Amino acid sequence: MKFKVIAFAALCMAWMGCQSSEAPNNQEMKKQDIALLGKEDAFQLIGKEWMLITAGDSTSYNTMTASWGGIGWLWNKPVAFIFVRPERYTHEFIEKNDRLSLSFFSEDYKPALQICGTKSGRDGDKVKEAGLSPKSLESGVMTFDEARMVLDCKKLFKTEMTDSAFIDKELLARWYSEKPGGGLHTIYVVEIESVYAK
Repeated sequence: MKFKVIAFAALCMAWMGCQSSEAPNNQEMKKQDIALLGKEDAFQLIGKEWMLITAGDSTSYNTMTASWGGIGWLWNKPVAFIFVRPERYTHEFIEKNDRLSLSFFSEDYKPALQICGTKSGRDGDKVKEAGLSPKSLESGVMTFDEARMVLDCKKLFKTEMTDSAFIDKELLARWYSEKPGGGLHTIYVVEIESVYAK
């Protein structure tokens, strides 16, 4: 029990001062201890820094930029939870595959992530346009050489948002009526099985 409390604290409370996000791009990405996440600021990671959600393998995959989600501890596992609208092309790949990756980049790659967030893989090769280099992890899931940190994840749970589930109806109006960008999100909980970093 003591170990679980320590692991939880490392993951959810010590979110400060990770290794520099300015790691040279020519550094090789290596598998790290999952405790590395305890040194990251989860709010900065997803809310400010953004991430690429990527599903599929080297034969067929798609990626999208996301700025909503979180990292935590659930069912005695390190997890991430992500939100993807059904209209997004990446949604199809997440549905068809058991795994996905969450990739994080230095500030220099913000323009690349903007391309991946505003263009659809249905219409062309946005990865090439963004200047990113696809790379397959040991599990077969895709990421990119330019990422500074990657979470290799396995799907555990999904649910569809519904209008009736919103307790604060202002959120429904603000994010799905006044700013229509598609349907209500699918929520996925994924287990973080491996962490790679430069």
